[in-house]
Amino acid sequence: MAQSTLNTSSNPQAWYKPMFSPEHGIYVVLLVSFLIGAAAAQAWKLTTTLALICAFCGFQAEHPLVMQIKQRRSLKPRFIFWGGFYAVISGAIALWLYLSYPILLWIYVGAIAALIVDAFSVVQREQKSIFNELVVFAAVCLSTPFAYAATTGTISASIMGLWALNTLYFSSTIFTVKLRKPKTSSAIPGVVYHAIASLIIFILYWFSWLSPVAALAFGLALLKFGIAVLNQEWYCSAKIQFVATLESVTAFAFLIIVALSVLPARLTTL
Repeated sequence: MAQSTLNTSSNPQAWYKPMFSPEHGIYVVLLVSFLIGAAAAQAWKLTTTLALICAFCGFQAEHPLVMQIKQRRSLKPRFIFWGGFYAVISGAIALWLYLSYPILLWIYVGAIAALIVDAFSVVQREQKSIFNELVVFAAVCLSTPFAYAATTGTISASIMGLWALNTLYFSSTIFTVKLRKPKTSSAIPGVVYHAIASLIIFILYWFSWLSPVAALAFGLALLKFGIAVLNQEWYCSAKIQFVATLESVTAFAFLIIVALSVLPARLTTL
């Protein structure tokens, strides 16, 4: 009986045990995208900090939701509690920020639409499809205009250009990672994607939605994909920790290049 009680009290699935998304790579995407938006705003306010908390909790709320949907007809108190906990915090902050900056409504609509698509994909067991992963990356990268709008109260063409740049850059990871899996090891989808993405980046630059330096930062994605394709046998056999480190290092290099392209000589704090 004592042993049974011990197992119950230490059960990692107990409802009060905190839940965090295991998708560590998305944390990097969220942080890099948000910091680029803050850099473009050229200031950091209380509303910027609140937007970061809101974005983080909004992202965390998605994980319990997905886990609950995967349960089909079985309700799990832990998923419901933590999904609701994160959603309430995110929703409350989002509402407060909206009352100050109504322009944020457009970002909220985009994030909710992406969440609906993601939930539907989970129901259809298509969560790992290229389309759904593109939607997820686009949604997480909304933290760029979110940080900017929560700081300045506006949304500009250039910040939407940065959102598109971040989305295209981080979505490149979908195709490099799929090279490691036998069923998706063909490089053709990745080549097509990077060709289309490069064209979009050029168009954004042509219409002055991206600076030359920011546009050239996409070259890191091309370089990374090229290395993976040309050394696919080595890339497929490399430890996942090495791949994660490579993705993180290049992501922060991307952050430095893009942030420096939009930052002023001196960043003010309000």
